[in-house]
Amino acid sequence: MSNHQISAEKWFERGMNRAADDYDGAIADFSQALRLNPQYIEAYYNRGNARDDKGDYDGAIADYNQAIQLNPKFAEAYNNRGLARAKKGDYDSALADFNQAIRLNPQYIDAYGNRGNIQKIKGNYDSAIADFNQVLRLNPQDASAYNNRGNAYANKKDYAGAISDYSQAIRLNPQYGEAYYNRGSTRATLGDYDNAIADFGQAIRLNPRFASAYYNRGNIQNIKGDYDSAIADYSQAIRLNPKQFQVYYNRGLACVKNGDNDGAIADFDQSIRLNPQYIEAYNNRGFARYTRGDFDGAIADYEAALRLNPNLIQVTNNLELARKAKQKK
Repeated sequence: MSNHQISAEKWFERGMNRAADDYDGAIADFSQALRLNPQYIEAYYNRGNARDDKGDYDGAIADYNQAIQLNPKFAEAYNNRGLARAKKGDYDSALADFNQAIRLNPQYIDAYGNRGNIQKIKGNYDSAIADFNQVLRLNPQDASAYNNRGNAYANKKDYAGAISDYSQAIRLNPQYGEAYYNRGSTRATLGDYDNAIADFGQAIRLNPRFASAYYNRGNIQNIKGDYDSAIADYSQAIRLNPKQFQVYYNRGLACVKNGDNDGAIADFDQSIRLNPQYIEAYNNRGFARYTRGDFDGAIADYEAALRLNPNLIQVTNNLELARKAKQKK
């Protein structure tokens, strides 16, 4: 072994030690290893992993390409290149990579799971379920495969199958907040609101920063007429993620139902600031303003909604009512 190769290995080892939390440092070390040994396959592969972790997907793909060129039977490089391509939205190329990884290693659990997730994104739910089945044949204790297969069943509207899979994922991993959340979402779809609330509550206990769980629990509280609880959940979702126009809108609806038109208008204002094309927010702000006796404001909102879509019969009727109310004032 040459001195250059020995030095390259030392740089590689240091890069591996830094890869968990110092991506730039790891990339620099792997690059130094490659300057000393341009045939160092593992250095290309691990530099690709560090670049992927950093969000440099093009750089990661270039490194995986090089690793594959040097070793065309490197299944892990195909799998990880597929993941990087998927993150860029190039799902067809990602599928091709996962297919190749599986051809090279028919026992490659991660590649089946990754291919299943892409099939699900593409709407190929039966193919996704087949891939997750294969994961579970290889590892019957894989809670994430049950959760992911449950998502595919839910997409197919096989809600009983979905709930069964989410429940199995939870049995295997009682700390699996996402599985509780997904089971709650499915139960909500079926109108099983009390059990859905319980599932969202457990997801929140496991992850108190789970904004979507607060939001969806708030939606169910809203449906059940518990507007104070709904508003509290929406408020927490907003604290965790203040950029979601839909959450402000739904909190505004709960405020209207709770008799707080001022709060509703403030929420509809923010929803419209975040999404100026949101017709429903204009319409419902118009209703809140109409209820307060602000007929000019209501008219302006209904007109704004109709500029976005002139064919809304209900909004047209609301506009006529507001105009008549203004004339009588």
